[in-house]
Amino acid sequence: MDINNKNIEIMTNFKEIEKAKELLKANGYQVANLWSIEDVKSKYECTDKEAHEVLVEALQNDATMEQIWFAIDFHAEELLLTEKA
Repeated sequence: MDINNKNIEIMTNFKEIEKAKELLKANGYQVANLWSIEDVKSKYECTDKEAHEVLVEALQNDATMEQIWFAIDFHAEELLLTEKA
């Protein structure tokens, strides 16, 4: 694949990803901070499958989830939101 075709493929993928993010955002999902296998692969030698497994385990980790809920509570309180009973 020559460089021009590769650039076209990258731009097409980027546009598709942006459309998917807009759909998710329109349905109430936070999309400002998404993780990709490329984040893992930039730091570790691994396959796509291994990188995906690392992301799943890291993002579903109890400590990660607790930290996210802590941050949600912190920022909701900062905005003086009332917690539901």
